[in-house]
Amino acid sequence: TAAQGPISLLDGNSLDGWSTSGDANWRPGDGGVEADSGRGHLITDGSYRDFVLTTEFWVDAPANSGVFIRCADRDAVGPNSCYEVNIFDQRPDPAYRTGAITNFASSAIEIVAADKWNTLEIRAEGPRLVVTMNGMVTADIEDTTHTEGPLTLQYFAGVVKFRNLQLQPL
Repeated sequence: TAAQGPISLLDGNSLDGWSTSGDANWRPGDGGVEADSGRGHLITDGSYRDFVLTTEFWVDAPANSGVFIRCADRDAVGPNSCYEVNIFDQRPDPAYRTGAITNFASSAIEIVAADKWNTLEIRAEGPRLVVTMNGMVTADIEDTTHTEGPLTLQYFAGVVKFRNLQLQPL
């Protein structure tokens, strides 16, 4: 219920509450989690429908990462089974670069995330998804493709760190 406070999804000391797919080297670090080799996802044990997710992330310039929400199939995480809020400054097709929802909404603002801590908020309420990075709305859509499921943190390239990951159920 909305009456409960935000849930902290990372304790900074372990990967408790998460499972992995792929071979990314996710580990506790920098007050959250980080990875810098392999490829794969950290996947929440819980499943979520309507929420506000907030986090801080740090990536280097070649990083390719993202936050996937409402994943329909935790065994086949990808942009076809989840909404992917992309973190990929150097994406060859810039339409779905950092701040976009891959395959659903281009980023309204060109965000350069590399080499600094960034804030990310994802509001998923019914069919409405609003992505805000560093205080600026980058995507705002209505879509009913994916309604509920776990969320994941993706590692695909570069150096990726997440901290202060909070989920407020709506």
